Formats: sequence, structure tokens, C-alpha cells
Amino acid sequence: MPPPPAPAGAQAVQRALAILDCFRENGADGLSASDLARLTGLSVSTAHRLARTLVAAGFLDQEAETARYRLGAAVAELGQLAFHQRGLHHAAPELEQLSRRTSATADLAIRSGHHALILVGRSVQPGTGLGLRRPLHSTALGKVLLAWAGPNDADGDGLVADLQPLKPVTARTITDPEALRAELRTVRAAGYAVNDGESAEHVRTLAVPVLDRTGTAHAALAVRTTPTVMTENRLPWFLANARTCADALEVLLLPPHHRPLH
Repeated sequence: MPPPPAPAGAQAVQRALAILDCFRENGADGLSASDLARLTGLSVSTAHRLARTLVAAGFLDQEAETARYRLGAAVAELGQLAFHQRGLHHAAPELEQLSRRTSATADLAIRSGHHALILVGRSVQPGTGLGLRRPLHSTALGKVLLAWAGPNDADGDGLVADLQPLKPVTARTITDPEALRAELRTVRAAGYAVNDGESAEHVRTLAVPVLDRTGTAHAALAVRTTPTVMTENRLPWFLANARTCADALEVLLLPPHHRPLH
């Protein structure tokens, strides 16, 4: 059965969102109309017209001297609102305490398309506020976000299909879909995920879910160090500390009206 027709105006919305998405990884120095056209596949005139509309709405700014576009105040405002509505501003002290306790890097990530996006923790760059953005299939954070994707996709099967092809990041990256599905079943049964050199050489990461009220991972928490520090014998100790932090975050990241009264 063919998909239902898109509602009127949907194409314009999709194109405008594609314009904004260009700034996710390419907009540090601003983007010209030609840049936007190249990145979206639109004509220069269409990209320019959409960008000007976004400027008028406050979602983009345009520099007078260079005519290059940057993200506008409306995006910054919505980003701050989303960050606080998710309760993520409560996470930094907990992650810092976990880092000090384990002498490991502690991070919190959410799913962003096919990537795990770190929003809080030591992997966030102080100068930009941007965290690492890594493929779901090659990270412990991503495995957790897939394994607890939701009650209707308990082993991430549908999501694994969407991720293909699974590109290698290192020689140890899982690139076979069936192997990834088996790994997600193992992760779900164990309650945690491990990345052993699958996204960076000589790095071992352990991640656990931060669950919402439906049992879905609305975030994933990870501790990252070297295999010589996070040895097999010490893995249970790292896991216990990560779970203690995740338990605290499960409460802190709840919407305010769902948090228990003290």
C-alpha cells in the first residue's frame, strides 16, 4: 500500500528543517546560501528563500557583512527549554561525582536519529557546549538506547534495520545486523552494555539505561576509561557505581509533576 499523501505544506516544513539540520555539524563559521543548497540538494534560490523565512522567524540570523547564516535566538531559546524540560540540568553534579568516584569519564546521552548524542558530562566541550555524537551501533551508549528503545521494539529489531549499513569505526565494530540484534538481546538480559574498542582503540566503556516510567531508556549513562583500568574483575564495581548514578537520574530527569514529594 502506498504511503498516504503528505499534507499541504509538509514539503516546505521538511525543507526548512533540512536547512536547520545543516548547522548540526557544519555551521561553526556560518553557512552561505550556496552551502545550504549543496548540503540539502536544493537550488540556491530555494535555499535562500527558506533561509530568509527562517531569519524572519528568528530561527536563523544573517551576518550583514558576509551574508552567511547562523542559528538564531529562537533555536537557542528552544534548546534551553528542551534541556531544562528534560531535567538535564540536574545531571551534571551527579555525573561529576561519578567521575570522581571512578576516575573515569562519565557522560549522559540521548538518541538523535542514528546517533547517541552526549549532552552532559566530561565529553561535552566547554567552549561550544557540544558533546560527542557517535553511531548507535558502535557505542555502549547506543546499544543501551537501542536495547531499551521502547516496549514495542524490545530488542531494537526495527531500529537495527533502519541503521543499515552498519559502517565500521574500528576493526571491532559490529557490522552484521544479526550480530547486533544478538548483542542487544544480551545487553537487555544483562542490564548493561560494554563497548570494548568498537568506537575507539584501547577504550572500554560501560553503559546503563536511565529509564522513564514506561521502561524506555530516555537517556543512557556511560563510564569510559581504558581496559587496564576497567578490567574484567573490576567491571562489577564500575557497574554498581553507574547503576547508583542512573537510579538517581531516573528521578531527577522525571518531569517536575512526576517527581516524588519529599
